Amino acid sequence: MKRRTKIVVLGSALLLTAGAVSAATASDAPRERTTASDAPRQREAAALTGTAKLYRSAGDDITFSFDAHLASEDKADPSKATGTFEFSHYLNGEGARAEVKVDCLLTGGRVAVVSGVVTDSDLPGAKGKRVGVTVHDLGRHDRLGYSWASTGSPVDTKELPKCVSSAPFEKVAKGTGDFTVVPWQPEL
Repeated sequence: MKRRTKIVVLGSALLLTAGAVSAATASDAPRERTTASDAPRQREAAALTGTAKLYRSAGDDITFSFDAHLASEDKADPSKATGTFEFSHYLNGEGARAEVKVDCLLTGGRVAVVSGVVTDSDLPGAKGKRVGVTVHDLGRHDRLGYSWASTGSPVDTKELPKCVSSAPFEKVAKGTGDFTVVPWQPEL
């Protein structure tokens, strides 16, 4: 008798089972079954993830965090992106933070533009405003820009369209750049 070990994958758990098997012929061999977990995973159409602090010589504490995704089945419509992003800006104990629900994500190469509507903030007047951010993923030297660069505050931005922001003019603080951009590859 031969012993056959069977490997079964259940979610992230791995199960090994052993059973006694008589001399098997080709016709007795179990058929290969393919399951959803065996199928090759389809990559997302686009993504922007990661956290970094901006560099400011005055010592401002400015942080941006992203978890934005565009599913492969939605690759023709960047406005179907999902996820959130957060940002905060403090100096000498004064400042504000905001949480944003993503409503659009466009990426090209290592550059991403994401927009969304502020869902929670301690900045008066920010809730309900659309904001946009641009990230250039350069490894440890990432850059970032934001839609309120010329207005001074997300509150002062009027009726911003989806997926609009500024050029990534800000530098991230040394050692904090870990943004990851998954490039969008639409069918043209």
